[in-house]
Amino acid sequence: MMVKEELKKLGLHYANVNLGEVDVMESISNEQREQLKAALLQSGLELMDDKKSMLIEKIKNVIIEMIHYSDELPKTNFSDYLSEKLQYDYTYLSNLFSETEAITIEHFIILHKIEYVKELIIYNELNLTEIAWKLHYSSVAHLSHQFKKVTGLTPSFFKSLKNRKRETLENV
Repeated sequence: MMVKEELKKLGLHYANVNLGEVDVMESISNEQREQLKAALLQSGLELMDDKKSMLIEKIKNVIIEMIHYSDELPKTNFSDYLSEKLQYDYTYLSNLFSETEAITIEHFIILHKIEYVKELIIYNELNLTEIAWKLHYSSVAHLSHQFKKVTGLTPSFFKSLKNRKRETLENV
């Protein structure tokens, strides 16, 4: 909503505004670009012009959407899913992501899956077996091992904590 408002203030028309992406219908002057950049910065947002930075954000958005907002994870492996979704070779995506973020795509996915597991544990609507199945873990043991490796806690101990600490998606 904030991005839409800033675009309106500048008299810019947009086709759509999605997480991390805006399709503007007309050419933007350098002055308008700078005004938009400054306005977004005041709101804690950043305007990205660099193609590689934009691709990194697209990778992150696809992963976040896939894990946190999809009803079901893709049946294919994540590398094929990302390649298909972004229309780039996975090796290129992987190398670019690792160089820029100092973390592999696989580890980024694991961190987000574990955050989602924490959320599901806190909601207490699914048991560990159902969570493991929902997130395509091969077993509860695999989920538990990965959970402990990332958090230092077992899922059952995490569940028993009264003060459950979760990271915001931006900090993962």
